[in-house]
Amino acid sequence: MKIAIMGAMVEEITPLLEALGTHRKTEYAGNVYYEVEYKGLELVIAYSKIGKVFSTLTAATMIEKFGAEKLLFSGVAGGINPRLKIGDLIAATSLCQHDVDITAFGHPDGFIPEGKLFIKSDDALLVIAKEVASQMDKNLLEGVIATGDQFVADLKRKNWIADTFAADALEMEGASVAVVCDALDVPFFILRAISDTADMDAGFNFDKFLESSAKESATFIIKMLDKLAV
Repeated sequence: MKIAIMGAMVEEITPLLEALGTHRKTEYAGNVYYEVEYKGLELVIAYSKIGKVFSTLTAATMIEKFGAEKLLFSGVAGGINPRLKIGDLIAATSLCQHDVDITAFGHPDGFIPEGKLFIKSDDALLVIAKEVASQMDKNLLEGVIATGDQFVADLKRKNWIADTFAADALEMEGASVAVVCDALDVPFFILRAISDTADMDAGFNFDKFLESSAKESATFIIKMLDKLAV
């Protein structure tokens, strides 16, 4: 089985590459892809760069060029649900695009004609994630993640996203990855560690949190791979 593992930033995949050891590098379409074998699994790992366009390109490349059959994404997100505190983990049950607006034509926020407002994550991968969370004694919230090409640090915008999409967290890549996987019939899983609460303190907390969350997320993803390898 070939599995794609994505992050948005180099910091989000570095601990994973360090833990997995020797890998092959392929440069393609302005990005670098790392291939490694782990317990009989073939892995392709990459960070996309921030935002929906780059994450779409990277996810599609991993599937179409490298033949990935499943995709796991890990990174950080801003918390919306008041149950989420900095350091908590959330797994997306479904994802939407909060910055799509063609309401002038009578469509709801987030909707694109011939597209889906919400894209559902793979149930089997969510079950595995819950097993790993229990094994690690981590509280894993499941919920809706909203994606947009904005780093939200505004309480008014945060509350609007919460009210409009019933979202629990927000970030900048997940829904675009979901669109690619859904279109190409590839099961996917999105894991996010809460780095901020999408308010005026968002920028203050972000850099401090990134390194430690990436290490924990790498451990989580590797434990998921262990179960997929069985």
